[in-house]
Amino acid sequence: QVQLVESGGGLVQAGGSLRLSCAASGRTFSSFAFGWFRQAPGKEREFVATISWSGESTYYADFANGRFTISRDNDKNTDTVVLQMNSLKPEDTAVYYCAAIYGYTNLRSPGGADYWGQGTQVTVSS
Repeated sequence: QVQLVESGGGLVQAGGSLRLSCAASGRTFSSFAFGWFRQAPGKEREFVATISWSGESTYYADFANGRFTISRDNDKNTDTVVLQMNSLKPEDTAVYYCAAIYGYTNLRSPGGADYWGQGTQVTVSS
């Protein structure tokens, strides 16, 4: 059974940092790209960042460039994708989701994901 489990969300003041993790299990995730998405109340789910299976290729939404960093650890026992978020702003408040897609080098569209996590809440206070 494939599972993507996010953790690391919480409440932080503007200017602060959070580190989100996505633990993937249930199969081998080689040849999968991962992506982070977010959804604020009343808004559509939007792309944040994506990383290839090898970790060599990354891509960010404009609002994330320079503030967020995506990385992955393809350890033999775990497959973990991390989103380091710095200089957080109140407008970053949303539920953040991890997702995976097979056979592609990136995942930028929510409609393309094969697997989703349950999400983790990030709240940035002003």
